[in-house]
Amino acid sequence: MMTGVAQALRRLRAFPTIAAARYRAVQPAVIMSDAAEHSLKHITARDQAEILAQALPYIRRFHGKTLVIKYGGNAMTDPALQQDFAEDVVLLKLVGMNPIVVHGGGPQIDEALARVGKKGTFIQGMRVTDAETMEVVEWVLAGEVQQDIVGLINACGGKAVGLTGRDGGLMRARKLKMLDKDDPSKEHDIGQVGEITAIDPSLLKALQDDQFIPVVSPIGFGEHNESYNINADLVAAKLATVLQAEKLIMLTNIRGVLDQAGALITELSPQRIDALIADGTISGGMLPKLAGAIDAARSGVKAVHVVDGRVPHAMLLEVLTDQAYGTMIRSH
Repeated sequence: MMTGVAQALRRLRAFPTIAAARYRAVQPAVIMSDAAEHSLKHITARDQAEILAQALPYIRRFHGKTLVIKYGGNAMTDPALQQDFAEDVVLLKLVGMNPIVVHGGGPQIDEALARVGKKGTFIQGMRVTDAETMEVVEWVLAGEVQQDIVGLINACGGKAVGLTGRDGGLMRARKLKMLDKDDPSKEHDIGQVGEITAIDPSLLKALQDDQFIPVVSPIGFGEHNESYNINADLVAAKLATVLQAEKLIMLTNIRGVLDQAGALITELSPQRIDALIADGTISGGMLPKLAGAIDAARSGVKAVHVVDGRVPHAMLLEVLTDQAYGTMIRSH
């Protein structure tokens, strides 16, 4: 056990200093070369030890706590960020935290649909999913994307296990009735898109206790064993609520929630979110993300963060330093 922890801590060397510098380098999306990014030659061994020691209070605070991570955006498609993500998840597990990964896969689904001659369509940020699209969604999410994530985590020394809603009866669902956001009397039929009716977390808890890292595809099943495509942000939020997670971290393609001038909003309340939706500042895929975030915050999840997934080691910056990145969602 000590060997694994020691290995994890070695990966932490200098990450607050280096990752913060790399974060600044992302603005405006100027990325340093890999060699420059990972060079630690200018940091002495003594300074590395001091930086490691600074992470101790956060490791102590979150030891044994559940962290639900929605994995999406550039972090899923950029090879360097994929590696960073896998290292972060393994490190958090080895120092005693319990990460659970819920992944999306929108770009991969769109690519697969294009190969079969279909084009993805969305209503109010939700993918319209007919029977043929549902087949594509299942094999892309549970067959390709999930297994890639499991493989990355395992290659970094973790023990990841891929799950869908069917495994262990994890996630039951029913057809989502979507009301028009401007005219509630109008209902949109978006096919086999589901809303969660029940979650049985017993399998997740058993895997956590045995030092496994669950990787969950957002596919639920109905009372007649039919499959439902469920928005990954909503799945992550619901799992965080049921498990009473310490943190819900949503990785995205932007710095967080932005105002109309493009400036980062560092903190949001439900009232402010309603106002931003009403004036059109928040729209599209951000709608279900923030709806899930608010529900989680109101239901007892202690911290909900929308974080820039383009930042190398974004999760370590969020969990193991006192520097706030992205947008925090408050319950009131």
